[in-house]
Amino acid sequence: MGFRKKIHKRGNCLNSQLSHCKYLTADGCEHMAFLQTYIPFPSDPGSNNLDNDFVLYPVPINIVTHESQLPTEFLHPSPKSQFVIGFDCEGVDLCRHGTLCIMQLAFPDAIYLVDAIQGGRKLINACKPALQSTYITKVIHDCKRDSEALYFQFDIKLHNVVDTQLAYYLIEEQQGQKRSPYDNISFVHLLADHRYCGISYFEKKEVRTLLREDPGFWTYRPLSELMIRAAADDVRFLPYIYHKMMEKLTEESLWRLAIRGALHCRCFCIKDNEQADWPPVPSIPECFREGNAPEQEILSVLTVPAEKMGCIIGRKGSSILSIKESCNAEILIRGAKGPVENLILGHHHRTSEAGAESRSHVERENVGK
Repeated sequence: MGFRKKIHKRGNCLNSQLSHCKYLTADGCEHMAFLQTYIPFPSDPGSNNLDNDFVLYPVPINIVTHESQLPTEFLHPSPKSQFVIGFDCEGVDLCRHGTLCIMQLAFPDAIYLVDAIQGGRKLINACKPALQSTYITKVIHDCKRDSEALYFQFDIKLHNVVDTQLAYYLIEEQQGQKRSPYDNISFVHLLADHRYCGISYFEKKEVRTLLREDPGFWTYRPLSELMIRAAADDVRFLPYIYHKMMEKLTEESLWRLAIRGALHCRCFCIKDNEQADWPPVPSIPECFREGNAPEQEILSVLTVPAEKMGCIIGRKGSSILSIKESCNAEILIRGAKGPVENLILGHHHRTSEAGAESRSHVERENVGK
């Protein structure tokens, strides 16, 4: 990794310190940008750091408009070089019908902002082997919409993800906390949790306000300082959070995390082929094949006639809340960002006989007309 200056964590505010640099866009024009930030690493054991939590290392932010600007090990995944990156996407109405604008990749020594506007389909397609690779772990917070956009816009089947939103609740379950089926922890709240970072991300609110005022925020070029900073901030802490979560997760929780990540990647990517073109979900580990086998994890996709969705939701949401409580499951409705007739019933459980080959899958069901 080489020598890099350490900066100990100070305070609890996420505040990127970015330096000026020039970069070239695909049209050959030169632009000024702010291309340095800091990535956290665990503190050295026995250090004098007051909170002994993490230290920050300065790393460059690379704006990528051509595949040659990406690391070779990313473009050509190999079992000899397996690694973990932070991953996120930004865009306009990010889903099957929206526009993917930026993919963010956080490596230990650099952050790459893959510019889908400047680099186009050719650049995103160059990333396809990595995004589908088993050898590269993609750490992301809430993978559903990102996966949907990549699948329908670029035929990319996002694979081998660690979803920190899912991991958070698995850790809570391990510690005896009962999750409300209405809860989905936001990235801002995850960062603020002292067990993972203890960082306040105030600027996220500013970006959200700008997105409400102008949904095309991420399409503008050249990228502004705020855009670069916000894009980098969304991924630079993910590898560290991954490190902290892996310390806490049990073997069974790690398996469930892999299962749920695989199901959430494909839950908005339903086609008539029933995900036949997706890789199989992780098989049950040998240590669970005998004795008390885990329950089967099911992600149900319910097809509801458009005129009947109101009946499913009920007055002030009463019906759908009852479904959540009875199933102890998350429910996702593809409304403005997808076909209104699809309702996703997230990772509820079904007991199945020990030794079953496939314990986790996506089911499609039709709600009667």
